[in-house]
Amino acid sequence: MSTAVEVLMPAAITSAEVVAGARELSAPRLNAPIRVLNVPWRDPQTVSKAELAVHIQSLETACAANPTSADLRTCLGMAYAMNFQAYKSMAALEQAVELDGTHFFAQLKLSELFYRLRALPKAEEETLKAVHLAGNAWELSLARKQLKEIRRLICEGTQKPEWNKSLRAPAILFAIMTVALCIVKVVTR
Repeated sequence: MSTAVEVLMPAAITSAEVVAGARELSAPRLNAPIRVLNVPWRDPQTVSKAELAVHIQSLETACAANPTSADLRTCLGMAYAMNFQAYKSMAALEQAVELDGTHFFAQLKLSELFYRLRALPKAEEETLKAVHLAGNAWELSLARKQLKEIRRLICEGTQKPEWNKSLRAPAILFAIMTVALCIVKVVTR
């Protein structure tokens, strides 16, 4: 069973070296290891479409081989998002959160996707969940920074309008006006 790190790391770096390099904090609640992402995820602007397609294919294969890995689903969701496939990204990240409800990065990346899609109320709700899942100070600062930005955008009003009114009456009025114009045109001939 391979992990997300093994799938994404070059062959020269083994998962044992990554685990040996991961630092753990000694506080009771803050004892989660700091997960280091592979090179393609550090600077997404430098990854070519071909390389991204290879990563997506290998992650899809790894997810099929390890259906219970939240790490792999999170990386797959990130790869889909980098490839501008929002629906696939959302599905993968939601699966990761369902597989492991305590997975900080799955929750944070899901909330970040909502933030980038400007579904700000949902992004705020999901980011608050990530704040509660933070296992160390760095994770907490990431979630708080994102939450601060979401709340700033909500206050400034830069979000999609919520359609809470029915469009039935305008649609019926439009249909009636179209029929009336057709009748007027036929009569005036």
